[in-house]
Amino acid sequence: MKQLGSMKFKALQVINVNQKYQTTVKELTLDDLSPGEVVIDVDFSSLNYKDALAITGAGKILRRFPLIPGIDMSGTVHSSADSRFKVGDSVLVTGCGLGESHDGGFSQVVRVPGDWVVSLPSGLNAKEAMILGT
Repeated sequence: MKQLGSMKFKALQVINVNQKYQTTVKELTLDDLSPGEVVIDVDFSSLNYKDALAITGAGKILRRFPLIPGIDMSGTVHSSADSRFKVGDSVLVTGCGLGESHDGGFSQVVRVPGDWVVSLPSGLNAKEAMILGT
C-alpha cells in the first residue's frame, strides 16, 4: 500500500483573495488535509444551501483558508488509528465543523477525528445517507 502522505486525490478547494472567494479543483495529498485519526474514501457528499453560501462567500461559513467545503460525506474507511473503525467500514460524517473549519466532504478523501465518524446505519447505503443529508 502507498504511504498515506503520498496518496494523491482531487478536492474542491476555496481560497480567499482580497475578500473574493476563488474555488478550484486541486490535486492534493493527505498531508494537505486537516488532522484526524480516520481517513475515509468519499463516496458521496451533499450540496445544500449552507454549502452554496460557503463556496460563493455569500455567507461567512468558512473559518479558514484554504479549505475544502462540504458539511457532510459518506464513504469507506481507508485507514484508521481509532480502534472503533477498521478498513472497509461504511461510515458518514456530518457537522462537527466539517467544511467550516476542518476540510470537508467535497474531496475524494477526508481525514477526521474518530469522534466525528458514525457507522452507516443498517439498511441505509452511502448514497441514501447523502440524499437525506444533514
